[in-house]
Amino acid sequence: MNTVVEMKHVEGNRRRLGKVNLAKVSLAHGGGGKAMRDLIDDVFVSAFDNDLLAPLEDQARFSMSELAKYGDRLAFTTDSYVVDPLEFPGGDIGKLAVCGTVNDLAVGGAKPLYLTCSVIVEEGFEVDALRKIARSMAETALAAGVAIVTGDTKVVDRGACDKIFINTAGVGVIRKGLELGADRARPGDGILVNGLLGDHGACILNARGDMALTTPVESDCAALHELIGVVLAAAPDTRFVRDATRGGLATVLNEIALASNVGIEIFEEQTPIREVVKGFCEILGLDPLYLANEGKMVCVVPDDQIDAALEAMQSHPLGVGAAIVGHVATEKPGRVVMQTTFGGRRIVDMLVGEQLPRIC
Repeated sequence: MNTVVEMKHVEGNRRRLGKVNLAKVSLAHGGGGKAMRDLIDDVFVSAFDNDLLAPLEDQARFSMSELAKYGDRLAFTTDSYVVDPLEFPGGDIGKLAVCGTVNDLAVGGAKPLYLTCSVIVEEGFEVDALRKIARSMAETALAAGVAIVTGDTKVVDRGACDKIFINTAGVGVIRKGLELGADRARPGDGILVNGLLGDHGACILNARGDMALTTPVESDCAALHELIGVVLAAAPDTRFVRDATRGGLATVLNEIALASNVGIEIFEEQTPIREVVKGFCEILGLDPLYLANEGKMVCVVPDDQIDAALEAMQSHPLGVGAAIVGHVATEKPGRVVMQTTFGGRRIVDMLVGEQLPRIC
């Protein structure tokens, strides 16, 4: 049976934190005693330190009046991260976990506020590597203006998991009157993306050594909430926003087509993808439309606000390469069709299976 440890917080406010003196995580760190407390203090409490975490209770406690200042509805999400390798050009599993959860809140129109951090660590994992991941999470959360306020840690036997898995949950608040949804698309709406697609999927594949790219590609891992806020201010009637993660652009567009019972037409020549990414996809038999992203979003915007939304995107550092890739149509409801550079048309189906496993 695997030994496990829960992050049961010790009473007290600002106390002296414990320190881990071993180089690797051991099953003793899952025993519920001093070794467990020292690991949590040294790695997580020291990195995530904030007023809501400081009491170290079994839950974070919020003021309802403080939350209500931002809107009238709570948004709540959760996600798990098992990416391989743990570190890659442009990010690591810690940055990915924070950005991914922030984005899952933001695409619903929420202001991200609080995150949790739960980790499953394999016996023998380097403590310094764990510290580095926690610091990355803390730095990313600080830059995004969110706080990691509670969590849980499990230590499992060697071989029971692959180094470390992370689960994060997020809480945000949606302002009154804002409604976004995949079922809100209407014929004539424009479809926009904020830049080059497929970089994260290409980066992870290259980092695994499966493909030696002559031009290295960095992951686009980024928190999108500020960019989304800029777009919503410029195009207040935006219908839908979604980050194009696993399954890429193609999957998001199919979700819109099915939920709204509309057709969607996109144009290959207007879809921004790096030539190097197109090239390795051709070699490996992959379709870049299905490659994962971690810093790209798809927006559906009413026809009369398309230009304003595009200009707003391009004014933000995360939207410099923004483009209008297509529109919502009445023909072929429930279908996504691409007009190719050769003048033909092809159906873009929902992804079946997984092109690349463990990319996030």
